[in-house]
Amino acid sequence: MTGRPIVIVGAGLSGLRAAEELRRAGYEGGLILVGDEARLPYDRPPLSKQFVRGDIDDTTLRPAEFFAENAIELRLGVTATGVDTAGRRLLLDDGTALDYDRLIIATGLRPRRIPGLPEASGVHVLRSHDDAIGLRDGLSTASRALVVGAGFIGCELAASFRSRGVEVVLVEPQPTPLAASLGEQVGELVARLHRSEGVDLRCGIGLESLVVAADAVRGARLSDGSTVEADLVVIGVGSAPATDWLTESGIPLADRSVGGGVLADATGRTSIEHVWALGDVAAWHRGDAHRRVEHWTNAGEQAQLLAAALLGAEGPAAGVPYVWSDQYEVKIQVLGSTRGADEIRIVEDDGRKFLAHYLTDGVLTGVVGAGKAGKVMKMRAELAANTRPGERVG
Repeated sequence: MTGRPIVIVGAGLSGLRAAEELRRAGYEGGLILVGDEARLPYDRPPLSKQFVRGDIDDTTLRPAEFFAENAIELRLGVTATGVDTAGRRLLLDDGTALDYDRLIIATGLRPRRIPGLPEASGVHVLRSHDDAIGLRDGLSTASRALVVGAGFIGCELAASFRSRGVEVVLVEPQPTPLAASLGEQVGELVARLHRSEGVDLRCGIGLESLVVAADAVRGARLSDGSTVEADLVVIGVGSAPATDWLTESGIPLADRSVGGGVLADATGRTSIEHVWALGDVAAWHRGDAHRRVEHWTNAGEQAQLLAAALLGAEGPAAGVPYVWSDQYEVKIQVLGSTRGADEIRIVEDDGRKFLAHYLTDGVLTGVVGAGKAGKVMKMRAELAANTRPGERVG
């Protein structure tokens, strides 16, 4: 097996960070990064904000020279179709295969779609760069938009659309935006922010069907029987781990109770020898359970831990989970764990910006702030001391 490279499947942020950390940790062997998109690895968070608004045109994370200088071979525009774990071979859709010494799975997520909706122009999901281009083009001529799903992406898109003067209806089956991540009490404060910006926010309501004419969307029927006019529709009802290509590989996958994904230990090692996983697709063991964490900062932290473990070195201590979301001019920040809290205290609220503390058994486990960056980040040390194994953001 000597001379075989480490192969990383997934050329997004997690895959790139894994390659970077391996080189930084002193790995000098072959390193191949495989991605199903033809473009260089790029940053996804700006797609729903600056990119879709037309404020920036490029979110590339590293130039081509970086990969040459670091001897990272790129295999872009090819999709992994399976793994021969006994022979240590990654199978690709172009009919070729890559022999590997270690395989790192970082294939991320795919957006969920609502079954039964007709194909029509003006209907979008947002995950890839090409999705964002199509959405930005549609936004340039749109006057009325419907956003289905008020998670982080849906809320960010609603804010981006309003900044371009587009009328927005935002529908969410849950009682408030971000209810699953932040709870209804803080979700109401997020709802207030959007309504103050002119968003027609309708909670407890879902999409029933689309109204299509001449192959273009014209509106939608909602689950409460109402109809809305729209020439732009975005479906943002969550994502699922991209693991369909692994179903016959023997690599253990998590069940729905943890949201699916590739099962791995606390450093990314799976139960299959020589196979590792990280990022959005990976369900790492945290505390007494496997959990997936779908946040930007998590990619870098996991990459450091995985690279160290793979090379037999000691990794850094796990940090306090952190995520942010830019909506209008307000940055919403989440530090620590918000799930499972038995008490939420709104400690500051000026009618737009706010600060909330999340406590479990009287112990501070999470902080959420909108427009309160300094006060949120000051709580990092306390949260680091209080965080219990297995806790997570959102």
